[in-house]
Amino acid sequence: MSPEPRELLKQAGMRITAPRLAVLEWLSTHPHTTAEQVADGVRARLGTVSTQAVYDVLNACTRSDLVRRIEPAGHPARYETRTGDNHHHLVCRSCGRTEDVDCVVGAAPCLEPSDTLGFTIDEAEVVFWGHCPACLEAAESEA
Repeated sequence: MSPEPRELLKQAGMRITAPRLAVLEWLSTHPHTTAEQVADGVRARLGTVSTQAVYDVLNACTRSDLVRRIEPAGHPARYETRTGDNHHHLVCRSCGRTEDVDCVVGAAPCLEPSDTLGFTIDEAEVVFWGHCPACLEAAESEA
């Protein structure tokens, strides 16, 4: 069980503010959401909060490794609180639904390049693309 948002902010040496708590709380139950979706969720909890304030919180939390930003090609950036475990993602080409998938083999990094070209590799990011069950069902019913 992971620490509560208040404790996470404290451990990261960040000020504990209502917007930061609301963003972390929202993301803990709504992973893989866009900044706009996070802003809507935070506004539902706190009332008036600017979208810029939410972006600022997301950026600060990303820099502190409390939040992970993923950017599937052709889709808006998405945010999640699952960090530091080198997991990967499944993304639906149709609706953009995004789900976590654990590494299949080995410890981080899961994949090793044939040549590192002098780089020290500390993470491998993999996105598995396809169609989610709901989009497959919708396509089959249209056919």
